[in-house]
Amino acid sequence: MYKKLVAEQIYPHIQQYVTLDEVASLIEKPKYTDKGDIAFPSFTLAKHLKKAPNVIAKTLADKLSHPLFEKIVADGPYVNFFLQKQEVSKTVLTTVLEEGKNYGNVPLSQGENITIDLSSPNIAKPFSMGHLRSTVIGNAIANISEKCGYTPIRINHLGDWGTQFGKLIVAYKKWGNEQAVKENPITELLKLYVQFHSEAEKDTSLEDEGRLWFKKLEDHDEEATHLWEWFRNESLKEFNKIYELLQIKFDSYNGEAFYNDKMEETIQLLQEKNLLESSDGAEVVSLEEFALPPCLIKKSDGATLYATRDLTAALYRQQHYGFQKAVYVVGHEQSLHFQQVFNVLKKLGFHWANEMVHVPFGFILKDGKKMSTRKGKVVLLEEVIKDAIELAANSIEAKNPSLAEKEEVAKIVGVGAIIFHDLKNERMNNIEFSLEEMLKFEGSTGPYVQYTHARACSILRKGSALNIEAITGLQDEHSWNIVKLLIEFPSIIEKSFINYEPSQVAKYVIELAREFNKYYSHVKVLTEDEQIMNRLALVQAVTIVLEEGLRLLGIQAPKEM
Repeated sequence: MYKKLVAEQIYPHIQQYVTLDEVASLIEKPKYTDKGDIAFPSFTLAKHLKKAPNVIAKTLADKLSHPLFEKIVADGPYVNFFLQKQEVSKTVLTTVLEEGKNYGNVPLSQGENITIDLSSPNIAKPFSMGHLRSTVIGNAIANISEKCGYTPIRINHLGDWGTQFGKLIVAYKKWGNEQAVKENPITELLKLYVQFHSEAEKDTSLEDEGRLWFKKLEDHDEEATHLWEWFRNESLKEFNKIYELLQIKFDSYNGEAFYNDKMEETIQLLQEKNLLESSDGAEVVSLEEFALPPCLIKKSDGATLYATRDLTAALYRQQHYGFQKAVYVVGHEQSLHFQQVFNVLKKLGFHWANEMVHVPFGFILKDGKKMSTRKGKVVLLEEVIKDAIELAANSIEAKNPSLAEKEEVAKIVGVGAIIFHDLKNERMNNIEFSLEEMLKFEGSTGPYVQYTHARACSILRKGSALNIEAITGLQDEHSWNIVKLLIEFPSIIEKSFINYEPSQVAKYVIELAREFNKYYSHVKVLTEDEQIMNRLALVQAVTIVLEEGLRLLGIQAPKEM
């Protein structure tokens, strides 16, 4: 908010050289607090004015003044702005308290739909830690997009079709037990899937059997269809237990199978536009002009592919949701696939394809290696969640045995720890799985931020009722560091959405929690003096922003821990 003010102050003096937006883009936060609150570097102007940057900075600083700035000074090539602490803190604290959870809303959209393809686990396979990333990154992006004015539509594009189902049917018919699958569906189905691949290494004819049974499934064979539906329903029941723990809901579970009867229309459309070419018996769309390999639409045996389904899904979603943006939160190994799909849609003449985005991410590693369902090397998310809740419960029992609703708080802390451990990392980074690291109550963890929020809530419970009219502002260094962070919240939301990077919100709430804990260790908040209402206002503003920041990440903020 104050960066904009700085840009507006500087712009009239240099408008013949740069635009207002360019001035705003150059404004930065000084590395050291004694250098001011906002800085403008003059390097860009040097080539226009044919003067040294430090001379330009001095000239600008001498011309600028505004009542919201204590002083404006030149420091080498920088113009440094020192905000008027009392007046600014009064405005910021009043704004946060009045707007509450709406503080930080950014009007980037007027309610337009944004479809977000997330989670999308494979049916009949366990929901492993490997599936966590798409699920929590996608959910956070959905929450942040809503904060920016969009209407998010969360789509769980289930992996419920393909040759793996032929393999699973063969495995079940050879080695499966109906009662065992009913009692523990995911574990038993995984065991069968792993056994199939193990046996197929010794007997390659099993692969042919798998393909044969998948062909039967495609031809609506009664037994194959019955088994497929059973595997799907049992898997969904198990998945939904996990989604409930993560508190994630979806607007659509339409997976790959949903598009089986819709792909022919997509192929006809490609034919009408003369985009299909024959290549070794297969049908492809050339993407030579985009320097990409051709997009395979139909194999030589007539089978469709992922690209055919994703093209069909995009057309269906545009027709049904009229999305302004479409986001696919899928691992980085699928980057080429999405480039091909988006460019085929562009060749079809759909301008909305320009607003389709693949949001890739790195792997969760176990002992430095990627997890593999096929080899049975997975860490099951449900087991991790149970362990996290149990460890959180033990920690709460040790720290606060008289806490009310300990079980519920342990669930919130345990689940929050897992989500935060993922989202504090930039999404393209690989993450080493470590339950112990996730659940630490100090450092860059979810429990640390949650505990800070609970501590702030405890102070408010002990303090007197807050009167917004009595806020006059604060000037001390420790409160000022918090106020400056509160000012940044809306811009953090905007950057996080534009970059599809929830880690920016996670890093922000860690920084805010740290600054609040420093403040708490230096300042006696509840001292009855003329500043108590301002200090309580600061504490309440911190609880509002921490709770909202955590909510955007898909994490709850308990009031007691």
